[in-house]
Amino acid sequence: MKTLFSPAQLDDAQLRSSEKILRSCVHCGFCTATCPTYLLEGDELDSPRGRIYLIKDMLEGGKPATAEVVKHIDRCLSCLSCMTTCPSGVHYMHLVDHARAHIESTYTRPWHQRLMRALLAQILPYRERFRVALAAAFLVRPLRAAFGTLPYIGASLRSMLSLAPAQFPSKPIPEPAPILTQPSGKRVVILEGCAQPVLRPSINAAARRLLARHGIEVVSVASEGCCGALVHHMGREADALNFARANVDTWISELDRGLEAILVTTSGCGTTVKDYGFMLREDPAYAQKAERVSQATRDISEYVASLPPLPNVHETGQIVAYHAACSLQHGQKVTDAPKRLLKAAGFQLRDVPEAHICCGSAGVYNILQPDFAQRLGARKVAHIERTKPQIIAAGNIGCMTQIAQGTNLPILHTIELLDWASGGPKPAELL
Repeated sequence: MKTLFSPAQLDDAQLRSSEKILRSCVHCGFCTATCPTYLLEGDELDSPRGRIYLIKDMLEGGKPATAEVVKHIDRCLSCLSCMTTCPSGVHYMHLVDHARAHIESTYTRPWHQRLMRALLAQILPYRERFRVALAAAFLVRPLRAAFGTLPYIGASLRSMLSLAPAQFPSKPIPEPAPILTQPSGKRVVILEGCAQPVLRPSINAAARRLLARHGIEVVSVASEGCCGALVHHMGREADALNFARANVDTWISELDRGLEAILVTTSGCGTTVKDYGFMLREDPAYAQKAERVSQATRDISEYVASLPPLPNVHETGQIVAYHAACSLQHGQKVTDAPKRLLKAAGFQLRDVPEAHICCGSAGVYNILQPDFAQRLGARKVAHIERTKPQIIAAGNIGCMTQIAQGTNLPILHTIELLDWASGGPKPAELL
């Protein structure tokens, strides 16, 4: 794609990066076939190619974002399916992230959008605030239909309350550290994150037990916080970078002490942490440290697949539909490892039709764009149930929460199934 950025514009590192991405696009349109919103709407502006044209015009002209541009960029899930499909290697993720930051700094949203986004940014990345918010949501959840009739914010509130757990979010009792089987001398850290330990603490507990059977010590890091993904995808660049810097400071000291890897059990977070090196590339105090953190980061399935297999202790054989989270298959290019691990553990794996299409979760997308999210969620559940599974497995808490709205099938993290198969407790969802 021909670009007309001025030399002065290209002095800016962010514009220089985006200009390079824009020039790599050859207008082929392969991306339209795998874009969820284009699949639903058939609108060129709701495809990656259409959004690229909008972003080019906005950035090249140094223009503030318009309502039309904002509408179509907001509809993008950042599922990154287009990046898997693109034959030219267009790095759409970095381009749309730049567009969102530009929107945040040049466009004044209607009051109700500002309110909803501010609430999400001030609650979700903070574990205890999120726990309190879920307790409040539990109390008013029966009234979600009434909340849905409120003007402007009704649809988002109804979606938010529907996604909240039907049980009161009590604080979990910390489990004692599992005893290492034949210590290997390896040390790793597991990102605790913000939303997942509140919604599903059993996931990281299962990961710690599984790693202990491999003789791997999991280091606890108290000062670790949100990875920044949630605010990053809302265009709140300064907030995202502050979260990233705080985590880099925390993990770099552990890496200096011989930490082997930073493991992430939520693939949406993993995609962002693996991008810290790019996000902080212009920060002289953090660029090298951030790149080192990114290089040390692994999805939990990616890491476990590199270890010797454990013997199966419990009888498996259940039919499992594996849902490939977009952030894992498109963002991190981890596609085969989870499936190989589940098959090796004795589960009968079923491939889900349209596995490359997003379920509609996408961080806070299912709250900010509830109509698109609900349609994509229903489409995903229909494809999953068509395989007639007994269990659904996934590697991302957002996907698990989204899919649970449309099915009664038990949904488990891949690592929970692997932990159970190799000697861990039977997951509560299967009891």
